[in-house]
Order: sequence, then C-alpha cells, then structure tokens
Amino acid sequence: MPASLVYFLACRLFELVVLLGRGERSKDLEILVLRHELSILRRQVRTPPFAPGDRLLLAALSRLLPRCSWQAFLVRPETLLRWHRRLVAHHWTYPHRRPVRPPIDGEVRKLVLRLARENTSWGYVRIVGELRKLGIEVSATLVRNVLRAAGVPPAPQRDQLDWRSFLRQHAATTLASDFLTVDTVLLRRLYVLVFICIGSRPIEYVACTSNPDGAWMVQQARNLLMGVDDRGQRPRFLIHDRDAKFSRAFDAVFHREQMRVIRTPLRAPNANAHIERWVGSARRECLDRLLIFSRRQLEDVLRVYVRHYGWKSSGWTAGGSFARVGWARVTAS
Repeated sequence: MPASLVYFLACRLFELVVLLGRGERSKDLEILVLRHELSILRRQVRTPPFAPGDRLLLAALSRLLPRCSWQAFLVRPETLLRWHRRLVAHHWTYPHRRPVRPPIDGEVRKLVLRLARENTSWGYVRIVGELRKLGIEVSATLVRNVLRAAGVPPAPQRDQLDWRSFLRQHAATTLASDFLTVDTVLLRRLYVLVFICIGSRPIEYVACTSNPDGAWMVQQARNLLMGVDDRGQRPRFLIHDRDAKFSRAFDAVFHREQMRVIRTPLRAPNANAHIERWVGSARRECLDRLLIFSRRQLEDVLRVYVRHYGWKSSGWTAGGSFARVGWARVTAS
C-alpha cells in the first residue's frame, strides 16, 4: 500500500510538471474537453468506485481549490470534507494495541497441571499458594484458565471418586468366580470352577467335577481360603453371578472370613467381565482346539493353561493350590 501510493503521487507530480510547460490555450481546450467528458461520465455512472489513493489525492486538491470550484469533483463537498478528516485522524492516530497478559512459561504450565492432577482436592487458591512457596507468582485466574484449557475440572469434580478409581483401589482384594462347562467326547459334561484376582489377574484356584453339589462347593471355598492364607493374602470381596450352584452355604464360608459376597445382576455378564474374559480366552486358545476324554485330562490341560496364562499376563508363578499340586506331575511326565 505505501509503495503504490508513492508511485501514484509521483505520476501525478510528473503530469503537473508537464502541464506547467504547456501553453494557456492548450490548457483551456483540454480543460473544456475534460469537463465535457466528466459530464458524460456523470450521466452514465451513478456512484463510481474510488480507491484509497484517489480519495487521498482529491482530498488534498480540495484544500488548494476554492470552494466555488468544487463543482468539478465527482463527489459532494461533504464527502471531500469527510475524507480529509479521516486522513488527518489517520495521520495523528497511533497504533492501538490491546493490553494482554504476558504468556505463561511452559514449565510453570506443566507444574500447575501436575499439582492439580496429583492433588485432586487442591483448588485454585491452594495451587497458587504452593507455587508461591517455590517463588512462582501467578494468580488464581491464570491457574483456572490453564486447567480449563487442559480439560482439568475444578477441585470438587476432580476429588469425586469414580467407579474406575474405586475398582482400581480395591482390585487387589477382590476375587471373581464363575463356572466353565466342558463336554467330553462321550458327551459327559464337566464343570470347572475358577477364581481370579481382579488386581494382577492371576488364577487363584481351579477345580473340576462332574457333580457340583453343595458339599463340593463348600469344600472348594475352604480350599481357596486355605491357599490364600498360605500366601498371606486376605481378599475382602467376592463377585459371582446368581447361579443356583453358588448356594447360601457357599457364601457363608466367605462371610465367616469377613468377606463380602457381591452378586451380579441377572443376565449381566459385563458385571463380572474379568472372569468372563478368562473363560473366553481359555475356550479360544485351549479347549476349543482339543478333544477332552476324561476329567483327569481336563485337569492336566487346565493346569498347563493356567501356567501359560500366568506367564502371558504378568510373569506370575505358583498361583493357587490346584496349580501347585499338579505342575510337578505334568513336568515329570
């Protein structure tokens, strides 16, 4: 824009020098021709567009011509005066910059986010106070804006305990149990009772039978608790579905050990998703690829798969009394 304006003014000054060297008669004839062309243009064009350079030149020439000669311009006198006032105002107006806060340092931003995420009960004022102890001066409004931009909610919402956090805190002391059915080659149905720890996902106990009656279920509950006591672990919760095989006598064994039994809703396998996923893995990776002839074969197969699952999950070894008893025999054979 400045370069084009300078070029425009230079061209007009050159034309003015050329006019000064011409005679009066030729100037009068040219002025007469230009006035006639101007009248023709006014009849054809109602409001011709003006570039910023045109407005600047016409406003400057209007200051040199007397008011009686302003009828030569295409615009009204009020328009010329308005252009001149705008030109003066633009000349004496300094660039206006909106006052803004200086940008916050990246390290300070990371520190604010870390304090908010690691201390869910700290509000904006508490974070400001902790930063002031480190020699960092910030305002509570700045802390709020930083947390809001990062999607971190305020302290009352951050301090709320969601289900994911609740289950993660109690996962190490929570067991899940379920039944797995396997049909042999001779169409004899076998039942597999599985217990898994939700925390580190080891298989705590596995037992097989063809008749899971009440006495057998109670005995397996006692065997599980004895194995858990040997490892120094004391679970607090047991999750299982509402199958009739999980009788009141079975639950009473855990109640006597100060454990809470949680029954999942009807037809809601997602409520016991950890053991359901293990059952699915055992079928896809092992049982669906073999023909089972007897209960002893099923025990050996599950013993090897439990060891394989423990290594695949987290390097777990020695999981459950059933597995410890059977592994030596499988290795020897």
